[in-house]
Amino acid sequence: MHYRKLGSTEAEVSEIGFGAWGIGGNQWRGGTDDESMRALQRAFELGVNFVDTALAYGDGHSEKLVGKAVKETFQSVRVATKIPPKNRVWPASPNTPISEVFPHDYIIECTNESLRNLDVEQIYIQQFHVWTDAWTPTEEWRRAIERLRSTGKVRYFGVSVSEHEPDSALEAVRTGLFRSVQVIYNIWEQSPETNLFPLCQQMKVGVLARVPLDEGGLTGTITEDTRFEPGEFRESYFRGDRKKQVVEHVEALKRDLAGLPGTLPEIALRFCLSNQAVTAVIPGMRRIATVESSCRAAAAGMLDARTLAILRRHQWNRNFYE
Repeated sequence: MHYRKLGSTEAEVSEIGFGAWGIGGNQWRGGTDDESMRALQRAFELGVNFVDTALAYGDGHSEKLVGKAVKETFQSVRVATKIPPKNRVWPASPNTPISEVFPHDYIIECTNESLRNLDVEQIYIQQFHVWTDAWTPTEEWRRAIERLRSTGKVRYFGVSVSEHEPDSALEAVRTGLFRSVQVIYNIWEQSPETNLFPLCQQMKVGVLARVPLDEGGLTGTITEDTRFEPGEFRESYFRGDRKKQVVEHVEALKRDLAGLPGTLPEIALRFCLSNQAVTAVIPGMRRIATVESSCRAAAAGMLDARTLAILRRHQWNRNFYE
């Protein structure tokens, strides 16, 4: 495992972080808590020392599993979690006042709940789970983070950028109050490279690349006949003719990558890590096999210029979250 400095913090975090949305259950089906714990333990064995979770993942269930797993390991693990929007609306709208999404007391209450779930005295990175720069000039969230930092309940704060809107937090980054930004970044979604990544490098803000495998689309395992369990998040994400679109784009990728070593998901993760602005990639990892495959990708290192040039041609402008 290789490690990178997380922005201007003191932390050296693993290039592969453990994305813990799936282990919360609820919107992801088919896994068990025992399987999730084994995946977490295997990740720690392979050198993963960073976990990204959220209070909204299974209404705190993911946090509880993460907290338990971290307690049982003998190595230092940095945990990032998130405050869900009070109105439970993703993504954020610039027309919604912050008082309906992140009021001062609500930020404090959610942080205290996450501390209990994780069974820790301090959260290393507390993130706002949605954001719009319409909120950046307001004072309510600033007072809350200052209170949480001064009481030692939170070490650093971060922001999770809205789906396919990487420019929606540029002003937030410029405040200097955030140490990390979490953003969708993968072979198909390359837009953060234009404005967000250069700004993060300038401001020494860490970048957490989420959805590096497009919710499974970039694993190469989804076909037009793939069916998801009723109620699972991906049933909606890949609705209609979207699976057909994904298959067509994956086949085009495979043709262009023919002869190159590594599986498609491993190449997809290496694509993210080949950008120096990226601190860590946080794929969802519910199973040991996924953990091991992801860690192999990090061990293989960055992609060469020729491969990156091929992948640049596969940028795909679309938003399946809508």
